Amino acid sequence: MTLPHGITPGVWVLDMSHSEIAFTVRHAGISKVRGRFLDASAEARIGESLADASLHASVRTPSFDSGDANRDAHVKGPDFFDVEKYPEMTFRATAIEGDGEDYTLTGDLTIKGITRPVELEVEFTGVAVDPFGATRAGASAEAEISRKDFGLTWNAVLETGGVLVSDKVKISIEAALVKQT
Repeated sequence: MTLPHGITPGVWVLDMSHSEIAFTVRHAGISKVRGRFLDASAEARIGESLADASLHASVRTPSFDSGDANRDAHVKGPDFFDVEKYPEMTFRATAIEGDGEDYTLTGDLTIKGITRPVELEVEFTGVAVDPFGATRAGASAEAEISRKDFGLTWNAVLETGGVLVSDKVKISIEAALVKQT
């Protein structure tokens, strides 16, 4: 499988200052709550083809931010991420398929010590050289997971029926990677 246009063999690392790792979950069955992680790292090692590529990413769970201090404290606590015991979640790619701009990236996602396979739908957004001479590549990725699959089972039953936090979590990633020289 050929490399996307502009991608060359070598090591590419995540530029977190130009990236976002976020998720959306339905709250009380009526609204969506968004959160993001402010601290993450990733390294892609690209060979002569995508079959020779590898990707490993790590997200620091204490960097969770939803814009609400009370919610953030609850999500960082034992009911959800338990950041004291599990300070990071990881993703390790196992396969990539596609060409042009659209790819499916399959890998092992580990949250709270539980590893499950996940498929990310990836849109390759191109390569550019910035004014400082760095070669950058961009990609958008989305996936949907069941939080219960990763031991994130806390919930509360609503008076009107249903639950406070949906099981379905939508993950969205905007990644900028910089080729190392």
